[in-house]
Amino acid sequence: MKLSADWLAAPSVQGVLGVLTGAGHQAYVVGGCVRNTLMDLPVTDIDIATDARPEQVIALTEGAGLRAVPTGIAHGTVTVVTGGQGFEVTTFRADVDTDGRHATVAFSDDLATDAARRDFTMNALYARADGSVIDPMGGLPDLLARRVRFVGDPRARIAEDYLRILRFFRFHAQYGDPAQGLEAEALAACAAGASGLVRLSAERITSELRKLLAAPDPAPAVAAMAQTGVLARVLPGADPRALPVLVHLEAGLPPHALRRLLVLGGETAHLRLTRVEARDLARARDALGDMRGAAELGYRLGADLATDVILARAALFEAPLPPDWQSEVARGAGAVFPVRARDLPDLSGPELGARLKELEARWVASGFALDRDALMG
Repeated sequence: MKLSADWLAAPSVQGVLGVLTGAGHQAYVVGGCVRNTLMDLPVTDIDIATDARPEQVIALTEGAGLRAVPTGIAHGTVTVVTGGQGFEVTTFRADVDTDGRHATVAFSDDLATDAARRDFTMNALYARADGSVIDPMGGLPDLLARRVRFVGDPRARIAEDYLRILRFFRFHAQYGDPAQGLEAEALAACAAGASGLVRLSAERITSELRKLLAAPDPAPAVAAMAQTGVLARVLPGADPRALPVLVHLEAGLPPHALRRLLVLGGETAHLRLTRVEARDLARARDALGDMRGAAELGYRLGADLATDVILARAALFEAPLPPDWQSEVARGAGAVFPVRARDLPDLSGPELGARLKELEARWVASGFALDRDALMG
């Protein structure tokens, strides 16, 4: 099998590969760029694997006029910058010691050794500069079947880095075939290793959850997380039952991780959400059970967050979506309260605030119909 992709033919990619192979080294593009190309998905990052040691990579690429940055040199990674793009070039390696989060590595000259330390077979695919694919771990049949399978023993792979539990569910949501279900051996290994998730940083867990919940349909993977006890470890109190309903109701809207998190519920204080995310999640949760209609939600929360609340309400309470809710949200989001503080020169402080709030409530109750004169009269 051969890759055919504009990114592989690009002078920058061919240049880096050529610098290494021209000096007698092996060099291959590897991982996500190969996987996504074969699945006809967008490619964002291009990684390169080589038997050249980091210092050789630096010397060869700098000698060719390229910029080399030792971004992860202890683990064999040098970022080579050319044509305005950075490529992570990593020496073949094997993990010699791990603690479930980080690994001590030994460099290798053998591609198969490098492949054996990777997480999933579909990520252990390499390609030469001419596009010919090398598959040392049997990843091609898995990829073509959209089957997410660990390289080797799933328990061993998980013990090397417990984040691989979350990656397994995320990869199934992004690349797996929902009709097949998740591999039984891998699920058992995830359940057995779930207690190791406590070793991971909140930042790593949050990042994986974001990616998982942003998949087109994360519901089957999240349900499997609940069944194995993994969901309770990373999102205590979460309930996945309304998630497939939400995905159905979204009906072509772009996936939104925060909207899915809103429906799952559970404790989120331990996650490393941004300030904006934490604020929006709190506001949306407060709005779930109140009686405000679509237009008022649009006015109070803005169009995006109001959309999340309305969809989440329908999913959680098994209720139909309100009639014309999208146009009502847009109408509310575009409404501008016509009274300003300067219109009430005789009031100040708490009295001013109370009066403005009263007038705003009347205006909202009128369906945003009352103008300034009607409100002030």
